Amino acid sequence: MSRLALDLQIETGAGALPPAADFRRWAEAALAGADFHDPCEMSVRIVGIAESAALNAGYRHKDGPTNVLSFPFETPPGIVLDAELLGDLVICAPVVVREAGEQHKPEAAHWAHLTVHGTLHLLGYDHLDDAEAEAMEALEIRILAGLGYPNPYADDERP
Repeated sequence: MSRLALDLQIETGAGALPPAADFRRWAEAALAGADFHDPCEMSVRIVGIAESAALNAGYRHKDGPTNVLSFPFETPPGIVLDAELLGDLVICAPVVVREAGEQHKPEAAHWAHLTVHGTLHLLGYDHLDDAEAEAMEALEIRILAGLGYPNPYADDERP
């Protein structure tokens, strides 16, 4: 597994959240699945509707909250760090709970999927075209299967 320093920030009181150990396990599985084993740091911030909507509007120019936002960190040239800073994930708890219900998925499976999905974005994976989307989805499916979760795209539901 990776040598991951994970900063979990809970900024919402929305329902029962997975334990911190689960977020670490999911992020570490994503890193290992992407063959990334260097010492690294990332944060996962769990937020409510208002913060997610504000970030989605400010950074993606889209109205309303979204399930996960990824903010990769780019180390400035000439700066050497002891551990690579991957960046930040912002996950909207009420959206995760709503989507899990709508998609008839266990909440833990959806939390795991969004954490894996967002972590892969921090590593540079994307789904802007069909080839990228297929590669990223195949990797997500493999990582989640290794964690004991079903294919999140079985019903073609996308984050």
